Amino acid sequence: MPDIVQLLPENIANQIAAGEVIQRPASAVKELLENAVDAGATEIKLFVNDAGKALIQVIDNGHGMSETDARMCFERHATSKIKNIEDLFHIKTMGFRGEALASIAGVAQVELKTKKAEDITGTYIAIENSVVKMQQPVAVQQGTSISMKNLFFNVPARRNFLKSNASELRHIVDEFIRVAMAFPGIFFSLTSNGQQVFHLEKGTLKQRLVQILGNNYAAKLVSVQEETDYMNIYGFVGKPETAKKTRGDQYFFVNNRFIKSAYLNHAVMNAFSDMIAKDSFPMYTLFIDIDPSRLDINVHPTKQEIKFEDEKIIYAFVQSAVKHALAQFSVTPTLDFDLDIAIQQSDAVSKPFTDDKRSAATSSSLFKTFTQKHQAHFIESKSDLKRWGAELQVGSEELQAETQSGFDEHERKENSEYSLQPYQKKEDKKATGNNFIQLHNTFIIGENKNGFIAIHQQNAHERILYERFLNAIKGKPIATQRSLFPAAIELVTGDTVLLNELLDDLKLLGYLVEPFGNNTFVIQGSPADVVQGNEKATLEKMLDQYKHFSNDIKFNKREKLLRTLAWQQSVKAGTALDHKEMESLINDLFECEMPNCTPNGKPCYLEFKKDELDKMFGR
Repeated sequence: MPDIVQLLPENIANQIAAGEVIQRPASAVKELLENAVDAGATEIKLFVNDAGKALIQVIDNGHGMSETDARMCFERHATSKIKNIEDLFHIKTMGFRGEALASIAGVAQVELKTKKAEDITGTYIAIENSVVKMQQPVAVQQGTSISMKNLFFNVPARRNFLKSNASELRHIVDEFIRVAMAFPGIFFSLTSNGQQVFHLEKGTLKQRLVQILGNNYAAKLVSVQEETDYMNIYGFVGKPETAKKTRGDQYFFVNNRFIKSAYLNHAVMNAFSDMIAKDSFPMYTLFIDIDPSRLDINVHPTKQEIKFEDEKIIYAFVQSAVKHALAQFSVTPTLDFDLDIAIQQSDAVSKPFTDDKRSAATSSSLFKTFTQKHQAHFIESKSDLKRWGAELQVGSEELQAETQSGFDEHERKENSEYSLQPYQKKEDKKATGNNFIQLHNTFIIGENKNGFIAIHQQNAHERILYERFLNAIKGKPIATQRSLFPAAIELVTGDTVLLNELLDDLKLLGYLVEPFGNNTFVIQGSPADVVQGNEKATLEKMLDQYKHFSNDIKFNKREKLLRTLAWQQSVKAGTALDHKEMESLINDLFECEMPNCTPNGKPCYLEFKKDELDKMFGR
């Protein structure tokens, strides 16, 4: 038998390594930008065409490379930053992965031009599929220009898995922002298809944040600055009013390297506790400087996840620093450590808990019921909860049969995973007559054939709008009413890329929005059945809510958009409705394919049957 183990050819080995290092165009952008920063550049320019699929080019004015270094940098495991094993634990630079440039050269057509300050001429190298096609002297300015063309040209299967240009460009913008945010003292620019997207002048960290996140943050940033012998932390957090429904504006940097850490994010969230809503997320950009020997940055291929020597110390320090910053700038309320006099004089505080009171409390059946192990299985006949157990038992067989028939019916209906109630004819559930009342400006109560139903007006309207939008996407576009005075809306760059991706679908839903250049859009029209004059706020809230769904992979782009608009345009709880509006809402709800729940699975109404009401009252 001949020997069967052999070494892989160099180009194939590089393509395999590229699968870990270069997952998409944004991965290459990250590596090239970090190399430019390490080269001591003060100006870094990024150019992309077709979201990096056709071209990624980074030009810097850094130190440049000699002819030998220019050739060596494309070899596997070649690096200028590690000479022995101890160096791995003292790394302070950005790009140091030895496979990066070799991997890029394995899956793209690469051109490199570089020159050191003391050299008369520079070096030009062209590489394709890990093979050097050309190397010659060239007249070029100090620094380095590296171009990647036709990414994955020799791995078509990988190229087919790339997302749309708008989606890939968003990933590139994310990586660009993370590097630019970490180095405000460097000029950065990003140009896409010949149009400049970012132009970030040198400045302070606050100036850089305002340039990237928008002018609305200019007066809403709180400075964080704490120094100790163990570590330093600095940066900014947003005031509580800047909290959003999405995590988008949250950045952690350790030794100027962007990281993702749910642990540290929890520390910041704890610092904001009781200051923002539980489903909201604060804005923060925080930098931690710590001795590299106290952390391990090699636990993840992209270096975005790291491990600290003592995570509890870091957690406590981050939480304390943010709390101190918020208190120092009078964002947190004043703390009063004196007890209220009324509380001090109450019986629970002033009078002792005597043995008689203790025995009286512990001897009650209610106390015993809730202190037994597995108390749900030991409800006593003498317990005060007897009547609840009886009600749960009554009609269980009837409910089981009804539920089974409902599931059989649901198997023949689309989107059945959202339906949680037993199936019945919609006509039997629908409120009849004109006797509708509204409770707490939230619930609509109406009588039906079996008893009565309580409808949650916002949930019901969400379902109505969702199915209306779904029909629009499927071929029945919603009519657009053009505005006499079109409104202009200016967005940050990330939201600009996102809105461009949604323009075609928004048009089907009645929104006519046109790009106006320089991150500005003009709202030419909106749906005819939506109140005019609030289009700008509507789009801003829509984008914020859309990003709230961005981490849920089970939704595609259109599904996220439909759910976002349905939630945003629905009549909110607390809104008073007249009789005609309530009647229209009920009629529209029971004309829906699935009237019983919202797209997110929340119930639109609850039904109270007459025979069950009789049983509750002992009749």
